[in-house]
Amino acid sequence: MLVGQRMTEAPVTISGDDLLSGAQAKMHRGGFRRLPVVSNGTLIGIVTDRDVRLHAGHLERTRVNGAMTEKVRTVSPSTTLEEAPQIMLKLQIGGLPVVENGRLVGIITTTDIMKAFLDTMGASQPASTRIGFILEGEEHGIIEASRIVSREGGAILGIGTCREKIGENPVCYLRFLSGNAERIAEVLRRSGFNVLGVHRLGGIDV
Repeated sequence: MLVGQRMTEAPVTISGDDLLSGAQAKMHRGGFRRLPVVSNGTLIGIVTDRDVRLHAGHLERTRVNGAMTEKVRTVSPSTTLEEAPQIMLKLQIGGLPVVENGRLVGIITTTDIMKAFLDTMGASQPASTRIGFILEGEEHGIIEASRIVSREGGAILGIGTCREKIGENPVCYLRFLSGNAERIAEVLRRSGFNVLGVHRLGGIDV
């Protein structure tokens, strides 16, 4: 997945000649924590809510270009969605302007990335269930588990494995809608699967 698929397009921006009071108002109206600063569509900086707070009491007398960060780390629409959060973590920032051919085309934030993560996991669907189990050979692998879940009426939303292992065996999960979660877990257990837990959004059964 690429940044261009999950970024916020045509983000709200501000001019460097505008006052910080205007930047503050835009942030409050949109619920933003940062605003790209542009000149004729070209990114020249970024101003954050922290910059505004640092100039409290002088917002009507301070222009954005006097408070913004000029050297801004950016990404392109073709940057992978794995790379963007790595940059954010390294720089300890919550968003990155997206630039293409020298023009600002979007912004990617931690909120965008979290939504993408939930979508990939299938966890953005309300009332979905996740069953975790240990992978132990082909007879107790993902294909057979998926077949059982589908046979028992579960619509699979996502499949994945965790980095952690139990002994030599990896841990896997299936997320699905519909079906009787307790019955599906019991059928998996009767079929020889080592089921670790049945987790619902908002609750847990084991």
